[in-house]
Amino acid sequence: MTSHVDDVVRWLAERGNAMQDEIAQLVAINSFTEHVEGGREVGRRLLSETFAIDGLAQSVVPSVRYADHLVLSSAGDASCAPLALIGHLDTVFPPGTFEGFKRDGELARGPGVLDMKGGLVVVACALRAIASVCGLGAVAPIRLVIVADEEVGSPEGAGVIREAIRGATGALVFEAGRKGDLIITRRKGTGAVKAVATGKAAHAGANHQDGANAIWSLARFIDKAQSLTDYGRGVTVNVGRIEGGTSKNTVPDRASCDIDIRFETTADGEALVAQLRQAASDMCLQNTNIAISGGVARQPLERTEASAGLMRSYAACAKASGLGDAEAGLIGGGSDASTSSGIGIASIDGLGPRGSGFHTHAELIEIASLVPKAQALARFILAYAK
Repeated sequence: MTSHVDDVVRWLAERGNAMQDEIAQLVAINSFTEHVEGGREVGRRLLSETFAIDGLAQSVVPSVRYADHLVLSSAGDASCAPLALIGHLDTVFPPGTFEGFKRDGELARGPGVLDMKGGLVVVACALRAIASVCGLGAVAPIRLVIVADEEVGSPEGAGVIREAIRGATGALVFEAGRKGDLIITRRKGTGAVKAVATGKAAHAGANHQDGANAIWSLARFIDKAQSLTDYGRGVTVNVGRIEGGTSKNTVPDRASCDIDIRFETTADGEALVAQLRQAASDMCLQNTNIAISGGVARQPLERTEASAGLMRSYAACAKASGLGDAEAGLIGGGSDASTSSGIGIASIDGLGPRGSGFHTHAELIEIASLVPKAQALARFILAYAK
């Protein structure tokens, strides 16, 4: 496919303004994960405009709770294994909290401009360029998945991804591009655990001895849970929210806490959940009980020999497009790259436009990175066909 590279690169060089316009249209629609109709509207635009590309078939996976998930695919060159491309259409900003697209000199600002509507446009423009120059049938089959619930951990989307990309030999994820265009090969796994302590209510003055204090029992558990943090292993436990009791003069019969867990390896994640369950048993006071629910939500993205090779191949394309080509360090937050990696597909991440401030009202992208990011992806797809 090297004979088409120059033509595709030139085609994309003229599309900078069009990319900005398309991002602006998507950002203008609020697609907070729980704002289902907004998410559906973004999905409709993605299918009717952004990804209306010759040779790219479209299907919709209905959701029972969120906006629908999108799966797009091309027949491609049958002699090549499929390539997976992964993104999401939801954002973290409820309606009325952070709205609209704004051009600010060499920057563009707005909800989802970086995380990750900008990344979706990078993918679309790269595919459109290839379709226009040589046709998607000339390159590896594409399996593109866009989920609608990534920002809440992809409870539905993970299954959609696994089903759609089976058989792929590589997966590229277009989350927020980092400073210096660092390529992500490692992410921590994540989990959510809830602990609910129950005891026996009693009057704190007249019958204090008859009560069993659920808050005290939970406090003992919390102390043990927090002590499981091990920075050397990349394991963290954070009790981020607690509640319990009814009044100061009543022995509380119920208390609960919500816990965030992070870990670098699958084995550490499983061990951590087991340790929390054991702590719940060990720390209970007499006549109280602590029930644990939840667990690992996303496995870690672990660097493998295959993913390192994928990173090097993409890095060469990034460098040829004028971008940075270095590897990122360990990232604390999760993404759908963990899902693709979890079924044995080499995966890399952070390939969206360069920017900063995702999940804040300062979210922005560097406009100058849009075209080079699309060119890097197009180069990669063309080379992947070999």
